[in-house]
Amino acid sequence: MTEVVDADELLRRIRRGRDRAAEEERAWQERARSLTATDPDGAREAAVRALAFEAVQRALEEIVDPGGADPGRTSPTGPGVKQVT
Repeated sequence: MTEVVDADELLRRIRRGRDRAAEEERAWQERARSLTATDPDGAREAAVRALAFEAVQRALEEIVDPGGADPGRTSPTGPGVKQVT
């Protein structure tokens, strides 16, 4: 069951997971919007699921691009580069 993979394959898998999480987040956000008027409880549940997928996406993005994933975080040296002082 254990499969040895190189760094490139691991990075591809992480990116695929990140992209899938982004797709799921968008789908659950859309569902939350569509349910808001007719099913407030369902809309709330869909919104929570969207937040969960957002958290997964952000965690995987931090692995792929350390320091560049948080839109609230700014780096004077550019994304993925941490300034050492």
